[in-house]
Amino acid sequence: MCLIAFSYRNHPRYDLVFAANRDEFYERPTRDAQFWEERPRLLAGRDLKAGGTWMGITRGGRLAALTNYRDMDNHNPEAASRGELVLEALAYGGDTAELLREIDARAGRYNGFNLLAGSVCRLHYYSSRERRVRELDPGLYGLSNHLLDTPWPKVRCAKSALAEILAGEDPDREALFGMLLDRKEASGEQLPDTGLPPEREKAVSPVFIRSEGYGTRCSTVLTVDKKGQVYFEERVYRPGSLEVQSRNRYEFTLEAELQS
Repeated sequence: MCLIAFSYRNHPRYDLVFAANRDEFYERPTRDAQFWEERPRLLAGRDLKAGGTWMGITRGGRLAALTNYRDMDNHNPEAASRGELVLEALAYGGDTAELLREIDARAGRYNGFNLLAGSVCRLHYYSSRERRVRELDPGLYGLSNHLLDTPWPKVRCAKSALAEILAGEDPDREALFGMLLDRKEASGEQLPDTGLPPEREKAVSPVFIRSEGYGTRCSTVLTVDKKGQVYFEERVYRPGSLEVQSRNRYEFTLEAELQS
């Protein structure tokens, strides 16, 4: 993912309300979200180039999602794929904090990343730049290509929109998808400096990105209510367009599983 806004144990009816965009090069081969044949408890999309994923949830409520930490001056084109970390977190059966400490010891194999991992009732955050494992308190959070809750314009915009949607008793899923379509670019003085040329920095500043060769490939809305009812919907867009190419929706009840 490249933008995530989520409410974690911060709503009277829902333990998790998660809305995210995945931004990627249009040419990179991808499989839509589905339960994997070789891992039938795992629901996730798949990067067909490296084999990993950017986010997923299991039938037992394990959850993981990753964003890149954008630092073009320290980008290694030979680094290992960060998508394998999401699969590792989703398959792990022990204490997530322990896993993240193990990942910290080998974080240098990867370009910069942020990883949300754990479960819908105990969620952790780790950044390879911050080098600290954090168990999240209940709250509303935003994450893009810097540290958690860094106030980039797109993060502020998404968090504000999510807070407004959550003011209602039952969050409107269409409104959640709608907030992920915001095309407003940040003004020049608001742009971060991540090593991109200013015109490129501006092009990737909206919540929903459309640019030459690169942009928002899909949006995902995930909700888990306090009874363990899961709603997962992914909308995949035609490259460079707001036109929805496919919708992949799944609903199920969480099964008993170690929540750590």
